[in-house]
Amino acid sequence: MIVVTTPTGNIGTQVLEKILDNGEPIRVIARDPSRLPASFRERVEVFQGSHGDSAIVNQAFAGADSVFWLVPPNMQAASLEAAYVDFTRPACDALKRHGVKRVVTVSALGRGWPRHAGFVSASLAMDDLIASTGVSFRALTMPSFMDNMLMQIESIKNQGMFFSPIDGDRKSPTCATRDIAAVAADLLLDASWSGQDSVPILGPEDLSFNDMAGIMTEVLGKLVRFQQIPFDAFKARLLGFGMSEAMAQGMVDMMAAKNEGMDNTVQRTPQSGSPTRFRQWCEDTLKPAVTH
Repeated sequence: MIVVTTPTGNIGTQVLEKILDNGEPIRVIARDPSRLPASFRERVEVFQGSHGDSAIVNQAFAGADSVFWLVPPNMQAASLEAAYVDFTRPACDALKRHGVKRVVTVSALGRGWPRHAGFVSASLAMDDLIASTGVSFRALTMPSFMDNMLMQIESIKNQGMFFSPIDGDRKSPTCATRDIAAVAADLLLDASWSGQDSVPILGPEDLSFNDMAGIMTEVLGKLVRFQQIPFDAFKARLLGFGMSEAMAQGMVDMMAAKNEGMDNTVQRTPQSGSPTRFRQWCEDTLKPAVTH
């Protein structure tokens, strides 16, 4: 029995799609089950509600062997701890109560980084809480996602520009969510592993935002430029989108750590170098979104 959280989110949907055809019984926890594709709804047991709710996770985890755990974005949270650690506490109690064997989480690179790194520090604190239950555990640790570029689709389409407070020449790893989902699905379907470890997913290459702009220009057939913006302007933009002060500052602190090289602290290996190149992602995901 596999439980999938965030089954309508970008990564959760892809995880669900990859495990559906393997004959394992699957449960999902969804706030709005109507957002599940009809073909999925017919093949899974649905628990409606939040996976931060003790009653919901206790129902869903009863008799479960493996759980895919992803904390949904809560941009109005009062604190990072509330958004990540407090949200996860009921699930940790339920993991112990029901003897769940394995948990796979979506987390971040940055273990051992010497300064507070906002969202990353909160993710790692969540991992530590899950690990403290004694469950067999794999934290998928990622740099930034290629798919985050879709948040700037309007400015790419209309202005030929995208923005970040990170230095345009800093080369860092980046990965596609499809590759994260593939690793997660493999772990969920494999009943042989135990213990606790992190699994880096680093993509096949390190690129700067200026490198990305050049690739986007070639794939889209129109000039795309990267513009670095000051951290205070970045934070003001986040607050303007309705993000709480704590979450906006958490995003700033994470970006500052990335700008100092936090995502470059793990060596790429054949195991951690996931397959999707940024150019391929631009061709099959970004380009259709821009031309739609």
